[in-house]
Amino acid sequence: MTAGQPTCAALVLAAGRATRFGSDKRIAALPSGQTLLATTLGRVQEHFDEVVVVLRPGDEPQRLGLDAGVKVVYAEHADSGLSASLAAGIAALHGSQAQAVAILLGDMPWVTSETLQRLCAQAGERHIVLPFHQGQRGHPVLFGRAFWPALAQVQGDQGGRQVILHNPHAWRRVDVEDAGVLRDVDTPADLISQGH
Repeated sequence: MTAGQPTCAALVLAAGRATRFGSDKRIAALPSGQTLLATTLGRVQEHFDEVVVVLRPGDEPQRLGLDAGVKVVYAEHADSGLSASLAAGIAALHGSQAQAVAILLGDMPWVTSETLQRLCAQAGERHIVLPFHQGQRGHPVLFGRAFWPALAQVQGDQGGRQVILHNPHAWRRVDVEDAGVLRDVDTPADLISQGH
């Protein structure tokens, strides 16, 4: 973290069932040979000092390729939607000194380091930082600490969308050349495709 920049933690949501994928996509191999979740986490750990990963109860971090430097939290109600993972992750950051948190999805390994740096440079306690690529909003979204209580209260499978929509005054839009902010993995073909 550069001096003077707000401190930003990373919250990686990886507790989904991946029903469209057909198997546990978190351990699916990318062309590099690394697994999907391990690749995502490798990029995240290069940039963030504080990383929390949200898993399902019963998940084994070693089987998923997680190293010991990652804090693991289990979303007890993961099957009730993305909001349960978000709430579990936000609760785990209660003692954190970070001013903002980047909400990352475990199936988005292609976001570049440069993009993460640019987003973190715009972070602040009362900002919501949104990456856009060619007019489309992508991930990760960074939420200032002022919005953490609201994130902990969201319901269903919307994630932080409600918090974003209710706080347009806090938006910081960052336009990036990085198509990785839009690319996720829903099917095995997405592991090798070069974009949407």
